[in-house]
Amino acid sequence: MKKIVLSLILLSLTKLFAGFYPTTTNTKVIAVNGTSVTLQSPLGRDGMSGAVIHNFDERLKAIVGYVRQTSGNNAVQVNSSAIVHTSLPSVKAQVRVGDSVVGGYLYDNVLLLAPNEKTYADIVRNDNKNWVHPDIYATFLSKNSFGLPNKENLALFAKQYQVGLIYIVKRDHAILYDPISKSIVGKRVVSNNSAKSQAPFYMRIKTIKSGLFSTVGDGNYYQLMEAIK
Repeated sequence: MKKIVLSLILLSLTKLFAGFYPTTTNTKVIAVNGTSVTLQSPLGRDGMSGAVIHNFDERLKAIVGYVRQTSGNNAVQVNSSAIVHTSLPSVKAQVRVGDSVVGGYLYDNVLLLAPNEKTYADIVRNDNKNWVHPDIYATFLSKNSFGLPNKENLALFAKQYQVGLIYIVKRDHAILYDPISKSIVGKRVVSNNSAKSQAPFYMRIKTIKSGLFSTVGDGNYYQLMEAIK
């Protein structure tokens, strides 16, 4: 009996943690009214972004825009520039009826911002994703003189490095932040047993010769992360 109960608990936990990450879905645009878009089926979770793909001919297709699901199969177009396609003729990119939508585009590529090495290692070991190391983000911030993490530079970084989600560990929970829709699309409770944190976030780089990153040590990691809603 105890084995059965334990198995049920483990199964429930597996489902709970599996549900933290939204799954990639495919649908189509069935109506467009200004910036409002109706999808054939929901993306799976409100706040998710979707890449809109238009077929220009039998061989050529391209991302022409992005949408954010608001409720059910309703979405709005997101003011985020699509990928530049130099091989295309000068056709104005726009979302049209019949276009395909990939919800959760690049969601398997995740940047993890954690307070310390142990927390980072535990998450990366247990979750099967394409992890973009925070060292790369730290170098990006330093190179561009951005200083602190925020929504704007996260969006720029995500576009440049093809990142779909930002996993942010806070004091008692973690969130998944979609840098395109600027929405939280996942949340889970975390057990943070260590009070030690590294500001602005865990990274292996010890010194970067600019601003905030000239020294690394204990600091206001959690305050910085709370500022990213």
